[in-house]
Amino acid sequence: MQETVTSRKNPAVQQMRRLLRDRDARRTDGCFAAEGTKLFEEAVRWCPKLETVFCTKEIRLPDLSPDVRVYIVPDELLAYISTQKAPQGIIFSARIPNAEAVKLQPGMLVLDGIQDPGNVGTILRTADALGVKVVLSDGCADPFHPRTIRAAMGAVFRSVPLVRSRKQLLEDAAEGVPIAVTALSQDAQDIRSTRLRDYALVIGSEGQGISEDFMRVASLRLIIPMRPECESLNAAAAAAIVIWQMQSA
Repeated sequence: MQETVTSRKNPAVQQMRRLLRDRDARRTDGCFAAEGTKLFEEAVRWCPKLETVFCTKEIRLPDLSPDVRVYIVPDELLAYISTQKAPQGIIFSARIPNAEAVKLQPGMLVLDGIQDPGNVGTILRTADALGVKVVLSDGCADPFHPRTIRAAMGAVFRSVPLVRSRKQLLEDAAEGVPIAVTALSQDAQDIRSTRLRDYALVIGSEGQGISEDFMRVASLRLIIPMRPECESLNAAAAAAIVIWQMQSA
């Protein structure tokens, strides 16, 4: 279905704006929205349930399912819908894919309270490239926030991130899953000194670090060796180093 829309009051326009800006709207509708030609190409390839496309007349669309609603809009209306200063000509929505019902296992990476969507997206992109499953715990940014999707460069379409409460993850740990945490502490070991894939490895936010709950159940504390004058790394950079080490040792 394709039609031309020019009004800001159009219900489809208002819904797309909500999906881009409101996590509750994404949860209620079961949909996410994203922007840009590159992400759209990834979505066409990997998302089986595209729903709606808004684009300017200059955009050449591939063959889409007849179920996909396509709206041709003027530049000013696309800018009204968009969250970006310079929209790339296309905004789309799709159903949020169902994540696997998988319990915590050794070899998984747990993000604990990482709130910046850009950091979460970058970590998801790195983990997808190296085949590491990621679990988002309490307090993490929405994996289907537009900024998360943009930073992940389509990784969330291919490897759907798992979202579980800290309580559920601690219950899994109590059943015998060994936990390792990254921590700036005196008893922390060099990450190169052990097989990281034998643990579920937790990375915390830059501001708050890892929650006391995970620190309490951890059987191993790890540190990334750095020059003494350097205090810490960005969460996404630290995760990239850890993910690489998980796969190489």
